[in-house]
Amino acid sequence: MAERKKLRVQDLARIREAARSRMTVREGQGRARVTVHMGTCGIAAGAREIMTALLDEIGRSGVTDVVVTTSGCAGLCNKEPMATVELAGRPPVKYGGLTPAKMREIFAKHVLGGKMVADHVLAVGSETMG
Repeated sequence: MAERKKLRVQDLARIREAARSRMTVREGQGRARVTVHMGTCGIAAGAREIMTALLDEIGRSGVTDVVVTTSGCAGLCNKEPMATVELAGRPPVKYGGLTPAKMREIFAKHVLGGKMVADHVLAVGSETMG
């Protein structure tokens, strides 16, 4: 098994700054919002690599209207790494068991193309209290 590099505070700062430098719109005004779940369990499962793949794809595509955010644990630790894609006017889609290749596919097909990648979907919609 390959040894994983430990995540340092400097790494998180670099990821945050890279995301900020590529975001030119405020939340709610972009084509999509992608949230990478970066709780301790997500990071241990490879969320850092998912974030890197996402930021690389955004950079390659040249889009400037995709908002990238992070969140903590979503409570499904055994499904990490996870990301949630939100397109305007559509319910959020939570993806799990991600790899960098799966994140690239989701970016191309869902974020850019508007079509969910059903093979990787964990849930569609938001949790509500009621």
